[in-house]
Order: sequence, then C-alpha cells, then structure tokens
Amino acid sequence: MTTATKPATKHINDLHFEHQVWLNNLRFYKDEIAIFEHRLEDVVTRNTDREFLAQVEHFQNQYIREKEVIDELKHDIKQHENFLEKEAIAHPIAVDHRAFTDHVGLRDRMETFDKLYHELKHEFLRFISKWM
Repeated sequence: MTTATKPATKHINDLHFEHQVWLNNLRFYKDEIAIFEHRLEDVVTRNTDREFLAQVEHFQNQYIREKEVIDELKHDIKQHENFLEKEAIAHPIAVDHRAFTDHVGLRDRMETFDKLYHELKHEFLRFISKWM
C-alpha cells in the first residue's frame, strides 16, 4: 500500500509576501547588473589584452542571459500573483481560510538563480580587481 504525500500548502498572504521579496530582489539584481555593465564599459577602454577582452565578452554574454532569466522569473511570479488575485476576488471570504499549494518549483528556481547570480557577481568582482 502506497500513501501519496499531500502537496505542501501555504496561506495566500505568505505566498504574496514571498512574491514581493522575490520581485524586490530581482529588481535589485537587474540594477546591479546595469552597474556592472557600466563598469565593464569603463575598464574595456583601458585594456586591449586578448585574455581580458575574452573575459569581458564572457561577462557581457552572462549579463544578457541573467537579464533574460530575471524577466522570465518576474513573469512567472506575476502569473502566480494574478492567479492568487483572481482567487481572492472570486472567493473573498474563503480565501482567508483556504490553503494554497505552495509554489515549490518557483522557489527552487529563485534559489538556483540567487546562487548562480552571486557566483557570477563574485567572479566578476575578482576579474575587475585582477585587471584594475
């Protein structure tokens, strides 16, 4: 006999709070990437070494991809927010007592993005300190 595990649930306010934290973090990361891109523009004018230019291109490509992933995550978070909002409008009284399926997949994606973003950030800062 197998017992199916029940999916984790959370209150709508907890899900909404987590969405807001994620969206704020993603906005910050996008702003920080703009600062890093500007810094790359500054240092590239001072150095024409091939190894250096290859690394610059690596970071430029990474930042393009990071911004794409940020946009994808923001879209998916907003989609889930829209779903929760529709549920709240459709069932205004029940929504306060109802448990919603936890967004485990979205949380995993955010945690993975956070980890990879911070690794890239530290790699970039080491690169800048080496070439400055």
